[in-house]
Formats: sequence, structure tokens, C-alpha cells
Amino acid sequence: MPALIILIIFVGAPLLYLLLQYNGLVSLRNYIRNAWSNVDTELKRRYDLIPNLVATVKGYAAHEKETLERVVQLRNRCTANHGSPMEQATDETQLVSALKQLHVVVEGYPQLKADGHFLQLQQELINTEDRIQAARRFYNGNVRDYRNKCEMFPSSVVARMFGFKPEEYFSVEPSVREVPNAEF
Repeated sequence: MPALIILIIFVGAPLLYLLLQYNGLVSLRNYIRNAWSNVDTELKRRYDLIPNLVATVKGYAAHEKETLERVVQLRNRCTANHGSPMEQATDETQLVSALKQLHVVVEGYPQLKADGHFLQLQQELINTEDRIQAARRFYNGNVRDYRNKCEMFPSSVVARMFGFKPEEYFSVEPSVREVPNAEF
């Protein structure tokens, strides 16, 4: 009987610890994948809004063709990018920059800034940006927890043993922060 207890202590306890650490890493990795799908859903929502926003601006600012085409081109590139968060963040940063340029164009058209449809689209874009940032924070929080577990001893030993690789953070600024005032 004492030999069985010693066997359980010296073999069973380390195996149980290994199992718990492994399952914890798998769980965190799955949380990251789930959180990324939430980010991806919100990004797709933004991509769906952009053509409507561009079409509305086109009616008022037809001679700003280059800016409008750039926004559409970047939107299409972002839609097609299914790479790593870092790769997507690069394209997203360019899209955000183009959307900011589009908002600069809008500032020159007071009648556009007062257009109800444009204001509704812009408010929807702001809401979407808020949702993207919330999903991004949730994703990055899961990445942080996972990376901590992969880097802290003794769970780092289990992570290395089973090939758990660090995940990337996702960082993109919002394209708009608030709806500009429409003066009538």
C-alpha cells in the first residue's frame, strides 16, 4: 500500500499537473480563436458599411474620385485578407487612414454633413468602430492571458513541450470617434 501512495505522489501528481496545464493552454487558445471571430465579424460589418458611405459621398463630392477609389480599394483588400492578426492590422491601418481622409473630404461639404442618410451611415460606422474596439480589447486580453501562461514557469515548460506558439495582438485605431455636428 505505501508503494502505491508513493507511485501516485511521484507519478500521478506530475501527470495530473501536466494534464491541467495542457488543458488550460488549449482552453486559452480556443478563447483566442473565438475572440478573433468576434473581431472578424465586426470588421466585416465595417466593410459592409463602407460602400454605402462612399456612394453617399460620391453624390456630393464627385471630383474627390481618387480618395473614394482608395477607400474602396483598401476595403476590398481588407475583405480578402484572412491572414494573421498582424497582417490584417497592416491593411486595417491603411483603411483607417483612408477613412480618416474621407472624413476630411466630408468637412468641405456642409450640405453633405447635414444629409440625414450620411449622418445615419456615419453614426452606424461609429457604433461599428466602438464594437471593433471592444472585440479587439477582448481578443487582446485573451492573447495576454495565453502569452502569460506560455511564458511563465512552470506552465512555459508544458507550452514548449507541446508546441504552443505565442499569438499576436491586434491593434488598429478607430477610423472615426464621433459624429461631427451638423449645423442647420
